[in-house]
Amino acid sequence: MPVFIRDYTDFYSSKNHAFNVGCMFRDPATALNPNWTHLPVGYHGRASSIVVSGTPIRRPKGQITVDKVTPVWSQCNRLDLELEMGTIIGKSNKLGEPVKVNNARDHIFGYVLLNDWSARDLQVWEYVPLGPFNAKNFASTISPWVITPEALAPFKVALPEQDPKLLPYLQDSDLSSYNIDLKVVLKTPTLPAGHTIAVSNMKYLYYSVPQTIAHHTVTGCNLNVGDMLGSGTISGTKKEEFGSMLELCWGGKETIQLPNGEERKFLLDGDAIVLQGECKGDGFTIGFGDCEGTILPALDDSHFF
Repeated sequence: MPVFIRDYTDFYSSKNHAFNVGCMFRDPATALNPNWTHLPVGYHGRASSIVVSGTPIRRPKGQITVDKVTPVWSQCNRLDLELEMGTIIGKSNKLGEPVKVNNARDHIFGYVLLNDWSARDLQVWEYVPLGPFNAKNFASTISPWVITPEALAPFKVALPEQDPKLLPYLQDSDLSSYNIDLKVVLKTPTLPAGHTIAVSNMKYLYYSVPQTIAHHTVTGCNLNVGDMLGSGTISGTKKEEFGSMLELCWGGKETIQLPNGEERKFLLDGDAIVLQGECKGDGFTIGFGDCEGTILPALDDSHFF
């Protein structure tokens, strides 16, 4: 691990991703909940299960439902990836003292690639009313290198104007992100070289990282050095830019075609996901190192009862 991560919060900062998921489970007219365009939605993740690239990921088991009323015991059958960026905090704020949005960049140490593995069938059953829990807490993978804002400065890009206008504490005078090319590569036991199933970019975020810091601390919540904030899945507007298999297979209604004839909707045992990110400069490249994890079979039931 490049740093000791004491605490972890995951946000939902890509409007394209939030809209896609909303369309799957509601409809385009109500895809975004009323609060989404007014604040960066987040949930408290689990720091203890964040692992560095190369660590195998065990398929989880838990409760799922077929009829939306009755639970059954099952392994996760809809294991997914989430293409994200992680922000490492490098400066603490005292309890009770919020960070102003236009000072928030001073609190950023650097960035990593982040795969927030997701058990979608566990998530559907558990998330009402308090959001994800077991569907997310079993593992998240980060890349081994922390890339500083100074290194990324040449690649800063403006984010689109936010509409409606946000409350004053979220009005970022330097509303921006970075032009980081992101890639999702799927390897299978019969396709060890891998195949790119999605490309995206950090510039597709709606909320800036300073806005997530300001919102996180607006109540006086204290962030500590080494804490990590996840961006949430980063998706573009085109299908090949969707940052999760949930979107790529559109909730299981479509298939992802691989060049060796295999098909996927969600991840199978033995599959590996590699996230890659790089910035192309004039004669140089800044990379993050691979963010990779391979899926291990679920434990047998003797480990549970």
